[in-house]
Amino acid sequence: MSNPPICNYEGSDYQASFWERGGRAYEDAVEAIALRRLLPGSGKLMLELGAGAGRNTPRYQAFERVALVDYSRTQLEQAQQRLGAGDRYIYVAADIYHLPFAGGLFDAATMIRTLHHMADAPQALKQARRALQPGAVFILEYANKQNVKAILRYLLHRQAWSPFTTEPVEFAELNFDFHPRAVRGWLKEAGFILQRQLTVSHYRIELLKRLVPLGLLVWMDSIAQLSGDWWQITPSVFARAQADEQAFESQPGAFFACPSCGAGLPEAHQDLVCPSCGRTWPYTRGIYDFRLPGI
Repeated sequence: MSNPPICNYEGSDYQASFWERGGRAYEDAVEAIALRRLLPGSGKLMLELGAGAGRNTPRYQAFERVALVDYSRTQLEQAQQRLGAGDRYIYVAADIYHLPFAGGLFDAATMIRTLHHMADAPQALKQARRALQPGAVFILEYANKQNVKAILRYLLHRQAWSPFTTEPVEFAELNFDFHPRAVRGWLKEAGFILQRQLTVSHYRIELLKRLVPLGLLVWMDSIAQLSGDWWQITPSVFARAQADEQAFESQPGAFFACPSCGAGLPEAHQDLVCPSCGRTWPYTRGIYDFRLPGI
């Protein structure tokens, strides 16, 4: 398995600066609507990939437990402060390319505002599929290359790259926009069956956000989201997919899997020592750390 570069939010105040003080109430509200439409009505164990400071985690109340995964330990610490400790939430520092979970463990997963940081998006999606049971629900949000603004800029010769071609575009370091057709293909290759698409943030225009009342703008977006199966021309797209029937084997009693050798590990509130390769994975102040050195 390759080791793509990791986008690390360690030490960032992203939750406060971007979401709470950054004028993103509209984006947050319309994403909440999309999640309500796509999430299952109930479940046992949810995998939240790229959980950050836990902005979306309270929206998974239908699940008995939620495993929050982020590469940044400080982001998970912020999530702990928001959500609390206890048995309901499992905090895991890891990279998505080397997920430290037993195969087929989860009955649902989300990856919201995370895929756009993936230099190898197909590999990340395959890792997500390996962690899911057959038939599990996977909700993916991705930054859409084929959005109205990009189309207009391309037609007016104000950008060089085409929004109509399927290769990703890296508009800033480790920040990618993806074409919907490419994402659909990657989901299929990873073992997912696409069920539904919602287009989100139709009115992500600063002038509109200043002039139109928030409630009205959110309501307008909630209606427009329903066009997602017909066309995808918004900056953000939500896709609900179902894991196919392939089952991934895991060792009896295993919750985690050693990222180095794949051996099964239990869930225990202590450092975990791999019985196969001998590597120790720390558990400090309620956070498991499965980050591989040198990545």
